[in-house]
Amino acid sequence: MKDGDKEDYDFLGHHEEAFAKGTADRLLKAMEALDESLSGYQVTRLEHSLQSATRAWRDGADIDWVVSALLHDIGDTFAPYNHDEYAAAILRPFVREQCAWVVEKHGDFQLLYFGEHVGADPLKRDAHKGHPYFDDCSEFCERWDQSSFDPDYDMKPLTFFAPMVHQVFARAPYDPAVIRPGVREPLTGPSRTA
Repeated sequence: MKDGDKEDYDFLGHHEEAFAKGTADRLLKAMEALDESLSGYQVTRLEHSLQSATRAWRDGADIDWVVSALLHDIGDTFAPYNHDEYAAAILRPFVREQCAWVVEKHGDFQLLYFGEHVGADPLKRDAHKGHPYFDDCSEFCERWDQSSFDPDYDMKPLTFFAPMVHQVFARAPYDPAVIRPGVREPLTGPSRTA
């Protein structure tokens, strides 16, 4: 790398910028692959993700919440032991800090529902008590994540969410107007639901 000059890096920068513009399409393709991942559940990981996003959308959640709900388990395939951190790393440059934090920590919060059955601490979430987004993560898990394993749920297809994914990943990365550290938006929005 140290042998490159400005011309080399301008050339590479052009290619990297073009590649980055395809992020949304690559994520949507990765979502499709979740249809053939982790077995044993009554729904595929794709169906779980679609149910989570559909519940968020039906609750009137804003686009950051809906896309975060859709992608929250995208790391299951490549990072089964830290899928939450993997998904958050993908989302962090493009969504509100609140949403990225919730996605990053949702694995700890989900243990409340099953930790005792797998030898894990069901109260691992308590390590985050006092964090400004603690209640948001708790609500995210209760409303949209833990309830989205229903084989009979009427979920929206991936094509419904694709324009939202494209919109979010077309944003300038780490835009302060988007990231908005410390800002909390409600998970539900009755006016948007209507």
